[in-house]
Amino acid sequence: MRKVKDNVEAQRSRNKAWYERRYNEDATQRADAQRILARTEAAIRERNMAAAGTQAVMGGSEESLAAVKAANNEAMADAVSRIVAQGEARKDAVEARYQQREAALDEQLNNLETGRAQGISQAVGGLSSVGANLADAFGKDVKEA
Repeated sequence: MRKVKDNVEAQRSRNKAWYERRYNEDATQRADAQRILARTEAAIRERNMAAAGTQAVMGGSEESLAAVKAANNEAMADAVSRIVAQGEARKDAVEARYQQREAALDEQLNNLETGRAQGISQAVGGLSSVGANLADAFGKDVKEA
């Protein structure tokens, strides 16, 4: 029973380490987020160069180039916002999973303690029965003597 309890405690420790590692991850540093940011940056660079080229060839205004750059900056900010929002949703899922695992581990520990208490109760009941039988036997021996 002690080994089982130690095993559950080790699982609890691993669960806590998993939770802390996953919960504290920076959503923008994940590989999928980095891929989205890199693609967005590349697309923005291409649009900025195309807008600058169009302005140079066709004589566009500085305002139109500034508008394109502002739209591109807004696209990057939107991409980062979505990544952060997804990161928060992921944190919520990590926390829910952690709490679910903790509840299951608590249940296992409670079941161990309940089993232990029942075992002690049965042992005490057994000892009481043995004591009563001995008392009866001793009482009969005393009466016969």
